[in-house]
Amino acid sequence: MTPFDQLKTSTLALGRRLMGTATAAALGLGLGLAVIAGAPAPVLAQDAGAQTGQPALWVLRDADSTIYLFGTVHLLRPETAWHSPVVDQAFDSADQIWFEIENPDDQAAAQPLVMRYGIDMQTPLSSRLNAEEQVQLNTAAEAMGLNGPAFEPMRPWLAALTLSVAPLTKAGYDPQSGVELVLRARALEAGKPIDGLETIEEQLQILAGMPEEAQMDFLRSVLSDYENATVELDRLVEAWAAGDVDTLEDIGVTQMRAEGEEFYQALLVRRNANWAGQIDTMMQGEGVIFIAVGAAHLAGDDSVQALLEQRGYTVERIQ
Repeated sequence: MTPFDQLKTSTLALGRRLMGTATAAALGLGLGLAVIAGAPAPVLAQDAGAQTGQPALWVLRDADSTIYLFGTVHLLRPETAWHSPVVDQAFDSADQIWFEIENPDDQAAAQPLVMRYGIDMQTPLSSRLNAEEQVQLNTAAEAMGLNGPAFEPMRPWLAALTLSVAPLTKAGYDPQSGVELVLRARALEAGKPIDGLETIEEQLQILAGMPEEAQMDFLRSVLSDYENATVELDRLVEAWAAGDVDTLEDIGVTQMRAEGEEFYQALLVRRNANWAGQIDTMMQGEGVIFIAVGAAHLAGDDSVQALLEQRGYTVERIQ
């Protein structure tokens, strides 16, 4: 079995909780979940009018431009109700749809990048772990049908992400039910142009470029809190679906910053600043654009909305 076969076997889907602590940061990153997992294309399982939720939605406008900002969750249970008439109307009115990356289902693009940035054949993962951490890793690996040696070629950030998803998939969470893939399928069906704020490679470089000790902190966080992953994500998804942005900020932003300023700056602040600049440029054009990004990017003092307001825009919450 090759290292990449091991990745697909473990259903690497990036992230554990929605986007919060060092472990959950992966889900805020929003890497190509289904791509790396090698999962089938999403099915539009939710009738847009059949189930309703209240996830937050914002809008900014000028004389000839309207941009909607919608926070997403990259892993959901298929039965999670999140559609609402307000979100559906905004999406349907859009001339263009933007996500963090244009196609998170592009396996051909993602596979060599995972190998390039996530595999280190020269430094076995076990050489970076103490005896207690190795026991924790072996236990977590066994829970997902693997063993410790399967993780040997992985860099710490990739091992952490691989381990992160196991308890979630067992609990019914599915990257193919994530909001971006559902919306992307809907956009393709409607013939809407789709674009991305980043590339898969840029996203992978964020974690791969973290200092070694920061990556190890990431992995230790996963190992120490492995059994609580589903409880945390359940709480956060409930808040997201209800539009409870304060709770999202507490779990998805405040905790991330408390556990590591470098992760916080790399995964949220610098990316939010980049996106705010791109949105500023979009506003110089005309038409209606719907932007869907991980919900952590739309919460807190360093949110995309806050940065846009610093640029002079009025960003209104409409749900």
